[in-house]
Amino acid sequence: MVRAGVGRRRVQTTVMVLTTVLTVAAAVLATGLLVGSRAPFDNAFARQQGAHLTGQFDAAQATAAQVRATAGADGVTAAAGPYGITSLRLRVTTAPEGAKSPPLTVAGRKSAGGEVDDLDVTEGRWVRAPGEIVIESGARSMDMALGARVEVDGVPDGPVLTVVGIAESVGESADGWVVPAQLGELTAEGARPDRQMLYRFTDADTRGEVASARKAVAAAVPAGALTGSQSYLDVKQAANEDTAAFIPFVTAFALLGLAMSVLIVSIVVSGAVGAATRRIGVLKSLGFTPSQVARAYVAQAAIPAAAGAALGAAAGNALSVPLMNEVASAYGTGRILIPLWVSLAVPAAVLALVAATALGPALRAARLRTTAALSVGRTPRAARGRRVRHALGRLPLPRAVVLGLAGPFARPARSATMAAAVTFGALAVTFAVGLGTSLLALEREGTPDDAGDVTVHRMMPPPEAGAPPPEAGAPGAPGGTEADPGSPPPPPAPAAGPASGASPAEITAAIDARPETAHHFATAQTEVTVSGRKGAVPLVTYRGKAPADGYRMAAGRWFSAPGEAVAPARFLEATNTALGDTVILRDGDRTAELRIVGEVFDLNDEGLAVRTAHASVSGLVPEWEPDEYVVDLAPGTDRGTYLTALNAALEPLGAEAMAVAEDGDSPVLVAMQALIAMLTAMLVAVACLGVLNTVVLDTRERVHDLGVFKALGMSPRQTVAMVLTSVAGIGLAAGAAGVPLGVALHHYVVPEMGRSVGTNIPDALVAVYTPAHLVLLALAGIGIATAGALLPATWAAATRTATALRSE
Repeated sequence: MVRAGVGRRRVQTTVMVLTTVLTVAAAVLATGLLVGSRAPFDNAFARQQGAHLTGQFDAAQATAAQVRATAGADGVTAAAGPYGITSLRLRVTTAPEGAKSPPLTVAGRKSAGGEVDDLDVTEGRWVRAPGEIVIESGARSMDMALGARVEVDGVPDGPVLTVVGIAESVGESADGWVVPAQLGELTAEGARPDRQMLYRFTDADTRGEVASARKAVAAAVPAGALTGSQSYLDVKQAANEDTAAFIPFVTAFALLGLAMSVLIVSIVVSGAVGAATRRIGVLKSLGFTPSQVARAYVAQAAIPAAAGAALGAAAGNALSVPLMNEVASAYGTGRILIPLWVSLAVPAAVLALVAATALGPALRAARLRTTAALSVGRTPRAARGRRVRHALGRLPLPRAVVLGLAGPFARPARSATMAAAVTFGALAVTFAVGLGTSLLALEREGTPDDAGDVTVHRMMPPPEAGAPPPEAGAPGAPGGTEADPGSPPPPPAPAAGPASGASPAEITAAIDARPETAHHFATAQTEVTVSGRKGAVPLVTYRGKAPADGYRMAAGRWFSAPGEAVAPARFLEATNTALGDTVILRDGDRTAELRIVGEVFDLNDEGLAVRTAHASVSGLVPEWEPDEYVVDLAPGTDRGTYLTALNAALEPLGAEAMAVAEDGDSPVLVAMQALIAMLTAMLVAVACLGVLNTVVLDTRERVHDLGVFKALGMSPRQTVAMVLTSVAGIGLAAGAAGVPLGVALHHYVVPEMGRSVGTNIPDALVAVYTPAHLVLLALAGIGIATAGALLPATWAAATRTATALRSE
């Protein structure tokens, strides 16, 4: 009986399988993302056996044997190395002349695996011979794709390397790797590679414990041999700041997907069992007990659900591969995989839900008296919806439309469940549109330094003849080492300051001389300390009037008077200050007192940059001169022509004008957009299947009515119109209900995303919905409903009149 029931109801079986496939796939993906977004750094760090400490040793002060012996220092449980290591710049051979990478830390390493820092090779393979290089994904730039050929800047007749792989080091131990024999050829003449060791410690949960272990390592080599080190806690902090923004919206999508999955499975299963009430009466008349009937119909629901669950788990894992790659790239923590327990637990939970949902209506129907079950029939009672049909009949509408609009009132409970499914779909679409719009605005508005149409940079003058070279080990010196090997190198020192030979007055005059110049101002950046806080913070000063409307304010206003400044939320939190409070900036024995009058939305400089007029801090940095000029052009100006003319005047002054380039989307934004698109598409598809199943049940139950309508002259086109109209009203009402829910969810999640990374999102970047958007999003409910009903409407229109009349 079970096998016959599954085979006979092919449409419902197919819908059940498809619904379960999409439900399980969406739930596996959402749950896997949620699990993967919880402590992704810790998970990847444990999987890769990441290094608690990366140490760099001066090869002139410690031999390889001495460095290797540090593996026996107190507290060290595992170590790898020593690896040769050097700092260099790479240039893709096909890139324009002068286009080269920032300084990269390249290590010589035989294999990707090891007891410490077991690297993930995400693309390509590991190096096997000289002439090959593997690039760390976080340092990948300038078209460094697989197969790209790169050369070393500053090494005449140096080797050309082929990129054979892309790898992830969760602890950021290096930016690239070559075979050990290659390293010497990449080092400038007169210099030699340093040595790198990677350590894991017994106790490394706090900075104090890592610092204590570092002292033990340093004591095991000659004094001064350990020239730099990097704690994994610093890398973890930076990684967690990137991942924190994902948690609120991934959680929202996951909970939305799980709730919607429960709803749709309940609709499909209960509808399928409820539609079989009359057949249950037939089975009872043949002698089947209520228990046997209930078990049979639970099995009829469970068999296609089991097939769909297996396919859905496989589909969810397959869909997760490209999506998790994007997320892993954004997190910078190596591969992120859906845990096996998720792939097993989610299908099991869905099957349990199917069984529980089917058991209720099956038991209710099985407990009916046989005569009552047989008399229920397949169609709703005629009295239901009669008043609505009579009221709609008075309207000047086609009869097919009237019948369609009145249809939902004949089955109010079933219509309510369909409306709930469409409401979830409209909610998901509204939330996704708003979230995508806000993310684009955040990316654009969160970088206040990328302003204007043209920027003018002053260039450093050539060093004077006879000037002494930088001291060994100093930044920029040949063979110099960085304090934190493996961490992103600091940007080149700005041209601002007394060492620059370009005259600010002459540059300003050259800019003002161009009639196409609408507005311009100058900026300079340095670092200062804040009273009461350890460490330096960026200070950005302005000469000329920086337009207040060019900077997005989260609270307060832009500075306008001497002694006023603006700062981001993270600075206010770090210094325990609020709008209206005063902070004291220090540079040596010089100080400046500033009153914070505004909270600027700024995602640059770790959210710590203070911005003020140069006149307000002229006593703090009296010799600091502008290093960048921001120029806005008059409308209709050809930027290329303007740049050519302006550069002709600037070149003799030691300055250069460049067009402001639009930065590409960040990996975090790309991953978020991919997540939003895929999860929304899956949720909408699940909602459409819920509508499809409900309409199939309706058309099956009303097949005799359809036969009568066709006999009275209803055309196939009118039949389609009637079926689609029956769901269009529900779609409109559900869309109107889902839109405000989606807006409310968006208005809750976006600020939470900002708070999770230590900033406040301005209200203008949250209130992204316009009245026109809301109207169109409300119509999304109609789109979801009609999309789900289109296929059964076509089936109803294709049903032959005689066949429909014989069905009752």
